[in-house]
Amino acid sequence: MYDDVLIPTDGSEAVDRALDHAIPLASDHGATVHALYVVDRRVANASSGDLHDEVIADLESQGKAAVAAVAERAEEAGLDVETRVRQGTPDTEIVAYAEAEGIDVIVMSPEGKSPRERIRSLGSVSDRVTDDATVPVFLIK
Repeated sequence: MYDDVLIPTDGSEAVDRALDHAIPLASDHGATVHALYVVDRRVANASSGDLHDEVIADLESQGKAAVAAVAERAEEAGLDVETRVRQGTPDTEIVAYAEAEGIDVIVMSPEGKSPRERIRSLGSVSDRVTDDATVPVFLIK
């Protein structure tokens, strides 16, 4: 039923809680785990010209560490893993990745927040993914 499980990560502790559910789900189905981190281009674009490239590099470095942490947990459980770091708007990239890669289910926590989303009026990435995804989305609190 689930051959490919997407775990979006922002590197926060909330991802650990999502992994506590996603790893057994993937194991039960022999699924491949896809770890995805999205460098939020809006954050980089808000920085001044000279800092833009430095901000992107720092966010990409954080992203590589975040997907590596997910991959480590999945590999310890004997699962196949795909990791990606992409740039764009997080919710849009998560949904696009799920569609492009034939993802069967997305498992994420609604509690991880990007710096931009700490402004309450913007809503959360998980809200927008849930609204836009064409596959089931498991939200782990």
